[in-house]
Amino acid sequence: MSRESLSPARLEAFSDGVIAVIITILVLELKVPAQDGLAGLREVFPVVFLYLLTFVQIGIYWVNHHYLIDEAESVSHGALWANLIFLFCLSLFPFATEWIGTRGLTHFTAALYAATSILPGVSYNLLWVQVRRQSTAPTHASWGKQAASVGLYLAAIPAAYWHPAASLALISIVSVMWLLPPRSIPAEEVCGPLLKSAQVSGASTADTAPPPGQTR
Repeated sequence: MSRESLSPARLEAFSDGVIAVIITILVLELKVPAQDGLAGLREVFPVVFLYLLTFVQIGIYWVNHHYLIDEAESVSHGALWANLIFLFCLSLFPFATEWIGTRGLTHFTAALYAATSILPGVSYNLLWVQVRRQSTAPTHASWGKQAASVGLYLAAIPAAYWHPAASLALISIVSVMWLLPPRSIPAEEVCGPLLKSAQVSGASTADTAPPPGQTR
């Protein structure tokens, strides 16, 4: 592959197209209720709320995906596959939303939605690691914030069997966390231990290396 074929711009354009299709499919899942008036609104309110929550989640991923790709100086083979895995996981949202629209908000459907929310979170972390390995630019999100998000998604699964609304509340907390505009975090602050380890390793190599022109 040429250098141009691995440019961040092409990756970003492809991802934008896929995310646009996912949002389009999502809105097509909204159905007109059988009843009219307020009774109809009450009937579809859980589905409409879930649609809004899902739209916000996908929108947050889209925004942060832009921030992440802007940090990429080049795109590795691993980043390409990590991005495809992330987009696949994101594409499962319309399926989980439609399931609730058909079966109603139950303990199982809420747990299924929470489990579906975990997959894009984990796969985004994988993509973040791939990009940060080859980037020295300040990062838009800390590892701790991403781990906390996945933790809340995990907690939402057992919470669904206590009360479906509690599960959706935990997922909503994650959305609120990411709605705030990101601040640039220096690379040393994100992966300080790794950088420190690399510096120590480099120093020890320099100490043991022979002077130029000499051999051991």
